[in-house]
Amino acid sequence: MRAAKETVVSIEYTLKDDRGNILDTSVGQAPMEYLHGASNIIPGLEQAVEGLVAGDFKAVSVPPLLGYGEYSEKLIQRVPLDRFGENKVEIGMRFHAETNLGMRVLVIRHVDDKEAVLDGNHKLAGKTLHFDVKVVSVRAAELSELAHGHPHQSGGCCGGSSSGGGCCSSESEGSCDTSEKSSDEKGGCGQGGCGCSQ
Repeated sequence: MRAAKETVVSIEYTLKDDRGNILDTSVGQAPMEYLHGASNIIPGLEQAVEGLVAGDFKAVSVPPLLGYGEYSEKLIQRVPLDRFGENKVEIGMRFHAETNLGMRVLVIRHVDDKEAVLDGNHKLAGKTLHFDVKVVSVRAAELSELAHGHPHQSGGCCGGSSSGGGCCSSESEGSCDTSEKSSDEKGGCGQGGCGCSQ
């Protein structure tokens, strides 16, 4: 069976930057499963896997527009510290927020005595991503998986790897969709809207 819409594809992958540094890998862990055609992974990686069968290997470079997008200054916000109330504000803190471009994870990049600088860009925005991908298996998706928008299996929500990353984690590099889905949306994860225990 070939990777196509409405199939569940299991892959091993290694993600590298332009210098060949490994940014993320599933090698040595459980393969990552995703529902092909359901935007579980970035478009460029999904397009590269399209039509492949179990055992196939492919090296692919994904440009920013098919990965995590171009870096945008419009996603940088300066927020007065008093807007955070009594909460301590530190570099690296993350927030989920609705923006003009949909739900985003905002990361505090800088803090001074008056304001915090929040960045809504993914940390890999503007970068070309280099993947080595091996297709481990391809199977027809079950009706419940099609309805929920992700595979149901022991690897975790959306077929995440055993490392806890997986396609729904904001920390994941190579496997995540470019949008952050909340748990109550179609395709949400874990104990979320679909009621999955996986």
